[in-house]
Order: sequence, then C-alpha cells, then structure tokens
Amino acid sequence: MSNMENELKQLIIDCLDLEDLSIEDINSEEALFNEGLGLDSIDALELGLAIRKKYDVRIDQDKDDVVNIFASVASLAQFIESEQMRKV
Repeated sequence: MSNMENELKQLIIDCLDLEDLSIEDINSEEALFNEGLGLDSIDALELGLAIRKKYDVRIDQDKDDVVNIFASVASLAQFIESEQMRKV
C-alpha cells in the first residue's frame, strides 16, 4: 500500500465525515461507490474538491474515464500521481 493511498483514505474519512472508519478499514482495491464503500455522487463532488485543494489536481467530470478514476482508492492514487508527474 502506497503512502498516497493512505493519504487518500484519510482524506476520504476527513472530508466525508466517516468518523466510524479508519484507514485500515478501507481496502485500496474496494469499490468506492455502490456495494463497496457506499459513496454517492455528492460524496464524489466533495472528494473531488478536497483532492483539488490538497493535491492541485483537477478531476474533470466530463472526462470519459472519470468512473475508472473514482473506481477505488488505488485508481485515485494512480491518477493523482500521474497528474503530478505531468506537471513536473
């Protein structure tokens, strides 16, 4: 598990007020929506804003692969890291 994944798990917990969860409770490969963590579209918007503030990475909702980006913590971490590398 990468440091970025742990940071994202904590960000999810903090920005969505999921106080009953810890980072150990969230599987990096688990789906964030529906049967997985159970997030909804409002949660996605809040999480997207938090990611933008913390990492200066924008996830455009019109992107074709936005569903894949938000599929799991692991996919979010990979996207953020790749976007940060492009900016260097």
